[in-house]
Amino acid sequence: MQSTATSNASLTIGKLAKAAGVGVETIRYYQQRQLLPVPESSGAYRYYPAALGQRIRFIKRAQELGFSLDEVAELLSLEDGLDRLSIRQIAGKRLDEIQARLADLARMQQALSHLIDSCEHTGKEQPCPIIATLAAGSH
Repeated sequence: MQSTATSNASLTIGKLAKAAGVGVETIRYYQQRQLLPVPESSGAYRYYPAALGQRIRFIKRAQELGFSLDEVAELLSLEDGLDRLSIRQIAGKRLDEIQARLADLARMQQALSHLIDSCEHTGKEQPCPIIATLAAGSH
């Protein structure tokens, strides 16, 4: 039999989902990906430690920062925070990918700005260079 302290610290999957701000299916998916444990059932229900809400929020925040679920799993395995080298390597890899994306976006921004400017300053008798440039790039 559960003590009052234990039952107060335990939630059904629906209550855990609500407390963490996710859907029940998200919790089940995280369980399938082995990011969250599957507790033993107690009667007709499974009771989850309320502390799992913090873990779910960690997963969601890491995803918002661009970490894949595989990377999140690695970070969770380093959850005690003592293996700083591994944690820095995972985060550094993510940062490198973000910086590469930003560089790509900056190149796209510059090219598109140039095309828009060219279109604006091209005489009415000539076609806008945006269409010609995009058509030429599709070969």
